[in-house]
Amino acid sequence: MPSTLYNIMVPVDFTAKTKWSVAKAIELANNFHCNIHLVHVVSRPLIPFLPFDLSNSLAYDITSDLENARRKLEQLRDDYRAHLCEGSVMEISLLHGAKSAQLTKYITQFRIDMVVIGLHRFNLVHRILSSLSISALARKTNVPTLAVRSSGLVSHFKKIVLPINDNIPVHRIRLATMLARSFKSTVYLVSLRNNASGGNSIVNKALEVVQSISTIPVQCFLLEGKNLAKSTLEFSKRINADLIMANQLKEFNMPGSWNKLTKKILSYGSRIPVITVENSKLA
Repeated sequence: MPSTLYNIMVPVDFTAKTKWSVAKAIELANNFHCNIHLVHVVSRPLIPFLPFDLSNSLAYDITSDLENARRKLEQLRDDYRAHLCEGSVMEISLLHGAKSAQLTKYITQFRIDMVVIGLHRFNLVHRILSSLSISALARKTNVPTLAVRSSGLVSHFKKIVLPINDNIPVHRIRLATMLARSFKSTVYLVSLRNNASGGNSIVNKALEVVQSISTIPVQCFLLEGKNLAKSTLEFSKRINADLIMANQLKEFNMPGSWNKLTKKILSYGSRIPVITVENSKLA
């Protein structure tokens, strides 16, 4: 985990959600004096009701799509870069191919420190696909992925909630302290009271880690309930939190059979912005 942010990537699809993801990225960039990368991927469109191989083999001229996307990217950059502080740069990149693969490659190549993704408001299909893409991107790149909707743009990150399950999330703690120092925030460490590892014990250990690396304000809470994601969300609403930091463990999925089927991670159960961090590659 770097000591600051240098490069933030925003996947762009030119829908309404692009506007609030770019706005949140600008807020972060102005706090950390870092650069923003607006990235759009043009993929070959699939034809409904045709097998993938057949649809993919049909003749397709992508030139006009690339030219149209380039104009839109340039306009988006021109509309927003004046809002960046001096010293920060807004880059645009137009890629062609499979979206997930291209974004993953870009993140690695340009050493992206954080990804900001906007969430659709109502469309169920888009919600399912976005949940899957957030999860997959965090897992493949091990880069924090911030999911925001329009309601997540009203304030800075003054109250950061960090839920803890069975292990000390050192990577998320470092990220939380970095954000808290920049935004002058309070970090709330929360765990379930009936945690198998002992809720009070695990929170105290996490508190020791925070205090060993930072002097930021910290508060600790033990929550009632059986599902950490649900209890964290209820607590976050109660204190009017500005940010939740979760990982990809199954405990951070919302409860219920339908939510399991659609892989509804905490990001989509919350109107509060959520940063998803994958822990599997961490020491």
